[in-house]
Amino acid sequence: MRILVVDDEHDVSDLVGRALQREGHLVRLAGSLAEAEAAVVDAVPELVVLDMVLDDGSGLDLCKGFRRRGLHMPVLLLTAHGEVPRRLEGFDAGADDFLAKPFAIAELRARVRALGRRGPILRPAIATFGEIELDLTARRARRAGAEVPVTAREWAVLELLLVRRGRLVTRGDILESVWGDGSDAASASLDVIVARIRRKLGSDAIRTVRGEGYAIDGD
Repeated sequence: MRILVVDDEHDVSDLVGRALQREGHLVRLAGSLAEAEAAVVDAVPELVVLDMVLDDGSGLDLCKGFRRRGLHMPVLLLTAHGEVPRRLEGFDAGADDFLAKPFAIAELRARVRALGRRGPILRPAIATFGEIELDLTARRARRAGAEVPVTAREWAVLELLLVRRGRLVTRGDILESVWGDGSDAASASLDVIVARIRRKLGSDAIRTVRGEGYAIDGD
């Protein structure tokens, strides 16, 4: 794969670059938002490893810019902040996965392989199923034409399921992506979130695969 690594810590970007090159990827390094933008103009990467905070701005803004321009390559965010609000910001910006610094190179490689298998992820601006309409750009939900309030955590779960619409998303994947935590408390919180979504959007909005996870059905 063609991979763009964007990080202003040169020792980190060099380490990541060498590790991914050993996996057989074509890697280009960028130390700033400006260098990253220039790299994308030259050749659109198939995957981006992106630091959340850069000297000349926010990696989240760069990610948002990709999505506004219709670029759907997977984005793996590197962040020193593992808190849930920061992860939700990342999802809002269009990121696909997170890796907290400091990280193990083996985990970086595994996450890149997993994202690479998914390929470009299409995010429709508006998703509909039954009487439910979800505007992912404006972050508004409607049921039978009436607007329904949806919290940031609920949106994060819904968006993850919609990205993989028609496929099972395991509880572990949801907990890692949205909570960054596989604890019993986080698992109980997921149950509460799914129950709230069903109360708001209908009992059939999310399908349970017993003992495994959840799915949103349809094309």
